[in-house]
Amino acid sequence: MENFDKKLIEYAKLIIEIGINLQKGQPLLIRAPIEGANFVRILAKEAYNNGASDVHISWSDDYLTRLKFDNAPMNVFEEFPKWKADSEEYYALKGAAFVSIKASDPHLLKGVNPNKISTFNKVAAIATKHIMKYTMNNLNSWCVVAIPTIGWAKTIFPELSDEMAVTKLWDAIFTATRMDLDDPQAAWKDHINELKKRISFLNQHKFKKLYYTASNGTHLIVELPKGHIWTSGGGKNVKGDYFVANMPTEEVFTLPDKYGVNGIVYSSKPLNRSGNLIEDFKLVFKDGAVVEFEAKKGEEFLKEIFDMDDGAKRLGEVALVPFSSPIEKAGILFYNTLFDENASCHFAFGKAYPTTIEDGTKMNDEELDAHGVNDSLTHVDFMVGTSDMMILGESDSGEKTLIIKNGEWVI
Repeated sequence: MENFDKKLIEYAKLIIEIGINLQKGQPLLIRAPIEGANFVRILAKEAYNNGASDVHISWSDDYLTRLKFDNAPMNVFEEFPKWKADSEEYYALKGAAFVSIKASDPHLLKGVNPNKISTFNKVAAIATKHIMKYTMNNLNSWCVVAIPTIGWAKTIFPELSDEMAVTKLWDAIFTATRMDLDDPQAAWKDHINELKKRISFLNQHKFKKLYYTASNGTHLIVELPKGHIWTSGGGKNVKGDYFVANMPTEEVFTLPDKYGVNGIVYSSKPLNRSGNLIEDFKLVFKDGAVVEFEAKKGEEFLKEIFDMDDGAKRLGEVALVPFSSPIEKAGILFYNTLFDENASCHFAFGKAYPTTIEDGTKMNDEELDAHGVNDSLTHVDFMVGTSDMMILGESDSGEKTLIIKNGEWVI
């Protein structure tokens, strides 16, 4: 137990010092499940040890969330409390860093009236759209991490007791975040440097198109807009402070031309949407938009994503991940996008990061649209990478370069 307690402190230090790279005098806002209160206290203590001026916690509770969806009338889900959005913007304007702890039960809302879920998601997205700019434009440092909860752990390891399932999930999280190594912070710095080598190659080549093929039927052409920028899990905020937005992260990513995606792509892992799983889905794109879709399970929740707005039917992110990533090697389906997206190549429906195109953070909505940058109330990652996926990059001259072969980097 003593060793585990030390590991929790090291994990908290990693998040504070490498994840958000907290600066002296900076406030911190933590979004966290109430089940993780013990770790949140450790995290807050490390934040104050590193000079935080204030640590504010925004709590969530899976039990109360489910209770509300089961019992509250429909009209409750048709509005979003303004104070909640205002409180987050208050901290954003004060230059706060944001840590979001993702740990919900993947089956939390199974069986709930889908109209309640879709209504709540859309209303919440509209009410908090202005908050997205602070993180998607890197105005503030932010980091998404995870800790085990019983519901999540038992979904992955149903045959184990609650305690053993949580312990095993902690082990998996520590491995995925390099916490199992002698010097996790040094390991993360080395890892970020390796990702930088990938993005350097891709940014030098400035491919105009990517060609995706796989034996499952994926055959997709993705055009990249002029001025696109490849980046990775690490970046700088507007003050120049370097932070790592996701822990774990294995991806390098950019944005597609919102009108330039054509062909068919198949999912390679389930997508957890609002506590419901969408499995084995197929998407057909034409001129950037999804024109046909089907799923063996959870199709209604896939439709709910697309009904959010016009931009939700288009892609906002193109991410490359080697199939041999540590998350894939773990042999665990996490049912948590933070982990599963780092096990394979993926895309995201919805809003693109303005930071992935030259001068994007200086453009208004009309200018972003003119450059092929997608806008939406949502941003939902989904996994498509397979062990036999091949990705080719095409230059302006028509020359093609192999980037991914059999799911692995060849650059």
